[in-house]
Amino acid sequence: MMTAEINRQMAIENSMDGYEKIDQYNTKTIKALSEQYHNVLELIGEDPSREGLEKTPERVAKAMQYLTHGYDLDPAEILRSAMFKENYRQMVVVKDIEIYSMCEHHMLPFIGKAHVAYIPNGYIVGLSKIPRVVDAFARRLQVQERLTTQIRDCIQDTLKPMGVAVVIEAHHMCMMMRGIQKQNSVTTTSDFTGAFLTDKTRAEFIHLISSNLH
Repeated sequence: MMTAEINRQMAIENSMDGYEKIDQYNTKTIKALSEQYHNVLELIGEDPSREGLEKTPERVAKAMQYLTHGYDLDPAEILRSAMFKENYRQMVVVKDIEIYSMCEHHMLPFIGKAHVAYIPNGYIVGLSKIPRVVDAFARRLQVQERLTTQIRDCIQDTLKPMGVAVVIEAHHMCMMMRGIQKQNSVTTTSDFTGAFLTDKTRAEFIHLISSNLH
């Protein structure tokens, strides 16, 4: 995985139209993963040497490293980097945060949105940091239930607010592409602390994330 201690390589790929794409990845990890994906292609009956698949093991290795880069992030530090003293004690809600994660059981994606709220108790946080915390936990092998709780605990433990609320709604490819193959099912998880454990505050939060204010 990408860390400050291991060697990094900056890969720059130029397309015909002049678009420049910059990826940062660990070369040792990419090499090791590529070899494994080469074997996977052979095991499923493919020919890794044919034109369409020649660079696929490396592409998949890079994609996997990106999709799991949350292991190298410190969500609490993300919050601490933008904490500000503020005497505001009403609900702060960031809703419809896009989530792209991977189920640890089948390593297939689950995609959805998160709604996060907290009630400050002396400190607020830069609004962009909440989606960044969501991403830091989502970009790992996950189950939705754990993801929900990790987001809640990180905000509660770092900001020490009067309460935290997290709701996640997601479609799971492991249910849609295989197994039961139900295309329209949505999984919803929720977790609350502090003031959000009371019916009135929780109801206000649910109302806000359900409304079309935007």
